[in-house]
Amino acid sequence: MKAITPIQESDLDFDHGTFDSAAFTARTLANWQSLASVIDHTLLKPEATHGQVETLCEEAFRYRFACAMVNPVWASAAVNILSGTGVPVGAVIGFPFGASLVSTLRQEAAALTRLGAKELDMVIPIGLLKSGNHHAVQHTIHAAASVVHHHGALLKVILETALLTMEEKLRASEIAIQAGADFIKTSTGFSAGGATAADVALMRGVAGARSGVKASGGVRTLADVRAMLEAGANRIGASASVAIVRELGAE
Repeated sequence: MKAITPIQESDLDFDHGTFDSAAFTARTLANWQSLASVIDHTLLKPEATHGQVETLCEEAFRYRFACAMVNPVWASAAVNILSGTGVPVGAVIGFPFGASLVSTLRQEAAALTRLGAKELDMVIPIGLLKSGNHHAVQHTIHAAASVVHHHGALLKVILETALLTMEEKLRASEIAIQAGADFIKTSTGFSAGGATAADVALMRGVAGARSGVKASGGVRTLADVRAMLEAGANRIGASASVAIVRELGAE
């Protein structure tokens, strides 16, 4: 595995380029198709059934969402349903607590990418972060990212911002990006709170143009989406995806 470099204080202050949120928002909200293309259509409830996963995938294909996001147990079914449609399947790992062993994360990532999942969302090791063990956090993310990228997939790292202080959010964002995250993401949707525009703006401030920012957790309306995009998100995670694109004219 490639060696990782510990995060330095200067990393949090360096100019990492800019992301034009206003221009991205205008393009994304120009029509419902553009909006759908940045939404991860999500079903992560533990009680989700095969029939509900089928519906999710059918909707993902109909509206051409960015991906259909499911729990690992449904990844194979979703890949089969969406085979040949061009709509990728996403799955979660280390979810929703961020307390898995590194070996478990690597095994999950390898198994899911072999099944055909193209995007994996993992939860940062929250307890390690809050304990100040930044090297362990960085190592964990890097280990997962190495497997995910080896199989040609994307990795989104969930910070669970509702549980973090301002300093921890800044630190977690930088660690995740340097460890290989393609996106940093706000929330699981299963904790004390979800995405806020303030947290998205903070995360984009750290990321600059180096990674994507995904807003997820409590994003239910077009107004919610607009606020997240204007703050700097370029991907949205939502279970209310169909209702959201219908607000912009989809049928």
